Amino acid sequence: MQIFNPEKIEKRSFEIIEEYVRDGKWTEQEKSIVKRIIHATVEPLYAEEIIFHPDAIKAGLRVIKTGKNIIVDSSMVKAGINKKVLSGFGGKVLCFIEHKDVEKKAKKLGVTKAIMAIRKASKIMNGNIVAIGNAPTALLEIYRLVNEEKIKPALIIGLPVGFVGAKDAKEKLLTISIPYITNKSQKGGSSATAATINAFLHLALTEQYGKRTCKSEK
Repeated sequence: MQIFNPEKIEKRSFEIIEEYVRDGKWTEQEKSIVKRIIHATVEPLYAEEIIFHPDAIKAGLRVIKTGKNIIVDSSMVKAGINKKVLSGFGGKVLCFIEHKDVEKKAKKLGVTKAIMAIRKASKIMNGNIVAIGNAPTALLEIYRLVNEEKIKPALIIGLPVGFVGAKDAKEKLLTISIPYITNKSQKGGSSATAATINAFLHLALTEQYGKRTCKSEK
């Protein structure tokens, strides 16, 4: 039977997704994030490989509810985030990948634009969320900044996609003490990363106003 009502479609989608996450060893808040990643990507295998640092949920909600910012590695991740809800808490999405000076410096040094964008963002990273959904080199640069320059984001969401470097970058992320959310394979991408942020926004709204749906996540 076909369903045309958007609310019924979403309800049925999450009923299906529940079957994939039922046996996961997550808190209810972690489970809600995994469900939204699967909903956005139509990839049930995320139920087997999303990894949460023990303090990830607390750290992410604190950033959002105190009006701090989210730094992302690509315009596609930025486009997928519910900026209206985020701005309601006082925060912004910041992305430096398209800045002309970033491209110029990347060419000069022979590195990716993603690396230079993250270096530019490093001055404002402390206490904010950094969300990587596109470039493994961006996540590797964050790992370097944390270890060598003692940068301290509040939360790192590391879900870059790619056959080259993505899995290695995620394995390095697991070795740091800063809260993170990542996955075990080369899978990832802008949709998964934006869905993670939107899930945090939904959780923050729920804590602030009770049961309430973030409409643009439908």
